[in-house]
Order: sequence, then C-alpha cells, then structure tokens
Amino acid sequence: MSSPSIPLDVAAAEAHLMNFLSVEGVTGQEANIAAAVSDALKAIGVPASAITFDDANKRIPLPTQTGNLIVDLPGTRPGPRLLFSTHLDTVPLCAGAKPRREGDRIVSDGTTALGGDARTGVALLVTVAETLIKNKLSHPPITLLFTVREESGLHGARELKPAVLNGPAMCINVDGQLASELIVGAVGQENWEVEIIGRASHAGVAPDKGISATLVGAMGLTEAHRAGWFGKVVKPDGRGTSNVGIFGGKDGKPAGDATNVVTDYAFIKGEARSPEAAFATEIANGYKEAFAKAQAAVTDHEGDVAEVKFSHVTSYPPFKLDEDTPVVKRATKALTILGIEPTYLFSNGGLDANWLDKHGIPTITIGAGQAEIHTLKEYVNLSEYEKGCRLGVLMAILED
Repeated sequence: MSSPSIPLDVAAAEAHLMNFLSVEGVTGQEANIAAAVSDALKAIGVPASAITFDDANKRIPLPTQTGNLIVDLPGTRPGPRLLFSTHLDTVPLCAGAKPRREGDRIVSDGTTALGGDARTGVALLVTVAETLIKNKLSHPPITLLFTVREESGLHGARELKPAVLNGPAMCINVDGQLASELIVGAVGQENWEVEIIGRASHAGVAPDKGISATLVGAMGLTEAHRAGWFGKVVKPDGRGTSNVGIFGGKDGKPAGDATNVVTDYAFIKGEARSPEAAFATEIANGYKEAFAKAQAAVTDHEGDVAEVKFSHVTSYPPFKLDEDTPVVKRATKALTILGIEPTYLFSNGGLDANWLDKHGIPTITIGAGQAEIHTLKEYVNLSEYEKGCRLGVLMAILED
C-alpha cells in the first residue's frame, strides 16, 4: 500500500465509541461491556463461534465477572498471525458515565470520568474488524483480545494462557493518547507491604510498657527516605521510583482507635518501579532493611521489639523493544504511510503489554485519543481517535 487511502467509515467508528462509552464496566465487573462488544461483533459479521471467553477470571485473586474476550478472524491471505489487544474495564470513577459530543471531543457530564481509557481501544478493535469484513480487505490471521481487570493490576493479561491466542507473532495494544506515540517499553513494578505488631499499653500511665507500631512504621519510612529509597530513586546500579500508598490498619481501618493507647498494629503498603526487574526488587529490599532498623530502635521497658512482617511480590515485569523489532517496524511503516512522524516512548506506568511481552508476544502500544484519564476532566479527542483507527486498519493489512 503506497497511500493513506483507507476505507474507514468514520461515522460508524464514532458510533461504536459512543456506544461502548455508555456501557458501564468498572474493573472486575466487565460482563455488560463484554456482552456489548460480542453483540457489536456479531452485528458486523463475526460468527458467534469465533467469539470466546477464557477462564482467566478463575485465576484472578479478586472477584471478576468474566474472563478475557478472544475473537478469531481467519486470514484472507497467508502470513504471521497478528494480535490486537485492549482492555474492557474502566476505573471506578467512570461508573455511570454519560458521554456526549462537544465539538471535536467526547466528554462526560462532569460528575464522572469518561472511560476513554480504554473504550477508545475497544471501539478501535471493533472498527478494525468491521473495516476488514465490510471492505473485504486482504489480511493475515488476526486475534482480537479484550482483557479484564487491567485497571486493578493487569490481572487479565497476567493470567492469560498464551495458547488461546493461536500463536500471534506480534501484538498491537491500544491504550494511549496520540496515534504518533508508540510505547515500546515500560517499567516493572514490585508491590510491598509490611505488618507491624507492637504492644498496647496505657499511653498515660505506662507508655514505656508499650511498643508503638505507629512509631516503628514512621521511623521505617524516615529511614527509607534517608537511605534514598523513597520517591525518585537514583543509585549507582539503577534507577526507579517508589511510593507509600497506605499507612493505617487493614481493610481500611485505622491503625489505632484511641489516643490513650499505644498503637499495637500498623499496616503499610507501597510500590517500587524500575526499568530493571532486579532494581525494583532492590528498592523493595531497601524498605525491608529500613523497617528492620526501625524495629530494632523501638523497644519497651524490657527491651522487647515489635514483630515486623515484610513481603513483596512482582506486580508486572518491565520490557523494552528495540526499534528494529518487527512490530515496531510495522507501526513505524504504517505511521509513515499516514504522513505521521512517530515518536518512541518508554512508559513509567504498567500496561497489558508488560505481560503480553512476558508471554512471548512482542507488543507495541498505540494511542487513540484518550486524554486526562482517571479524572472528571477526561475526554476523547476524536481527531486522534480517527488517526488511531486508520493506523489500526493499516497495521492489519500491511504486507510483510
């Protein structure tokens, strides 16, 4: 193909987007949006037999209504299978969204977020399928993947069994803002948590007989900061970031319930990110050492210390694609044909692409107009959405 002439029905593409933005499906509750996507696919000519769900939801450690939605589009010519992916779920702030068009944007009514992240991707995948089928365009075998629980930990992609995808050679993930921005890599993340079990005592009568879990926690965080493990982390052997998100009790409860009692329990939870998996682990271990020092520093009148239980687990691995990776070259070629100058980005946030790459499928992430995501000001830029749809169709039909 030598020109950007793509038979895209822009009105139909926008109608798909408005439809999917109107269907609620916050993370873990994707059954309704999955049904809407299935209905839309059948309406454009995809056989019901080509639409299936896996059982990833049975392995996700959080209640999840349905598995990942997987669609098989047989090729009309030989070639390596392509995978197009996006996620079905939205953040809870999108519950009850009422999308409306405002000029060249789609916005919410201001009381909720919109859900362009990643309903732009959902609509784009359906639009790609519709364009291929309606116009009988030549393409290799294609699998469409709509994952669940991306927003709450990339769980659908993590628990995916790659065999259900029928062996794709590469993946185009849709979960970004600008069509020109190609996300070729992302950091990995470790989640850490610590339970501090101290000893209660009367804070006025016998404070020295208590062991304050709150103090141990506070001193541990202070030590982590002093040692350079908090916030932006730059060490001779690596770089990354970390944050403390929760400091209190468990299950949303406070660490204590009275000012006259030495706090006997505290729960702290945080994260560590880095382009290198080993360094993300090193950051987490920096926190572990910091809490150990705090544990030793806080004693009761007999020298006893608190019990400190520290653990960490990989949330998702990092990845980085070279610019000569076939999927990156394919995206670059498509953007060049469309007259768009590509830029290559490395994300400081996790994507389904992290796990898809880990599953052995080199994955690039493209944008389709989502903007100001996870806020009440969220909107979809329809010009960028159209560019994303054209890019998706072109990547599907390009000759190798």
